[in-house]
Amino acid sequence: QGRILEKTGLCSQITFGRYVRQGRKLGLDPKLFIQDLQFNKVPVRVYQPKATSDGPRRGILFFHGGGWVFGSLDTYEKVCRYLSRESDSVVVSVQYRLAPEHTYPAAYEDCLSATQHFLQHLQHYAVDPARVTVCGDSAGGNLAAAVSQTLAERSDLPRLRAQILIYPGLQALDFNLPSYQQNRGVPLLFRERAAFFALLYLNGDALHMQEVLEGSHIPPDMRLKYRKWVSPDNIPEEFKVRGVTPRRPTDFIAEVYETVKRFCEPNLCPLLAEDSVVHQLPESFILTCEYDVLRDDGLLYKKRLEDNGVPVTWYHLEDGFHGIISLYDYCGVSFPSGKKGLDSVVNFLKSL
Repeated sequence: QGRILEKTGLCSQITFGRYVRQGRKLGLDPKLFIQDLQFNKVPVRVYQPKATSDGPRRGILFFHGGGWVFGSLDTYEKVCRYLSRESDSVVVSVQYRLAPEHTYPAAYEDCLSATQHFLQHLQHYAVDPARVTVCGDSAGGNLAAAVSQTLAERSDLPRLRAQILIYPGLQALDFNLPSYQQNRGVPLLFRERAAFFALLYLNGDALHMQEVLEGSHIPPDMRLKYRKWVSPDNIPEEFKVRGVTPRRPTDFIAEVYETVKRFCEPNLCPLLAEDSVVHQLPESFILTCEYDVLRDDGLLYKKRLEDNGVPVTWYHLEDGFHGIISLYDYCGVSFPSGKKGLDSVVNFLKSL
């Protein structure tokens, strides 16, 4: 596998991409106590406000974005500091293992493992067991949704207070939803890139990317089964006014399905979880961006949560694009819309 990656120049591409995105080392923060630790052997960075607090604080587990391939504690340092300072919370940023070196379920297992450890040691960080939230953006939103579903069925740990999903990727069945058609060439996440990252996370390679984009990787009976959850019919009409053509999936190819059938596992594609799990989920916050291929994943999950009686706060950035939150104060660049999105997350946290 490594050799295939090397031949296609993928390894060097990924190494370069990680280097470019690694973020600058920041100095001390006058308001925060920051330390690098390990939770169940998973590297984490813990941010604790220095100011004294009347009682236990809320806790946030943060899973960074980057398509399961890129991203690190340093990349999201400014975002995590901002969340900790502005919401007066203890933030735990998780450095999960990355693809293609570590394929699914490595990232999910690391996030779950670190979260369990934190939930078992809350008193050590003076965190209120009734106010712990998982939060993630993009691939991190996928991981937050999966961890939240797993913990919803666990009675031996404190129940999560909320989940915060920032433009999450939640399914790999349909890469032709309206938002995929409308925003296929919009940076920072092109349609091809979305399928490429999902395949790298799943298998460590991007073979069959074309078939997956066209939709020939899912058997017709399964497509029918999941249609009640993954369908343009469940997207509000106002999101379909910009250039959308109804797409018929191409013919099913069994050998492609054999290589990607784990796309039907909810730990990888949380949108496919059964109602019995979804209705147990905690209060949710979902942020979507208009110019984002993943917009409809967020809209479809919002509908599923609401249909199952889960309270949802939805924040839509009309002029937002994928990755805008991670660009908050990035190398001196900032988008007002990204700051608005980040503040909407802070306001939601403060309401918990």
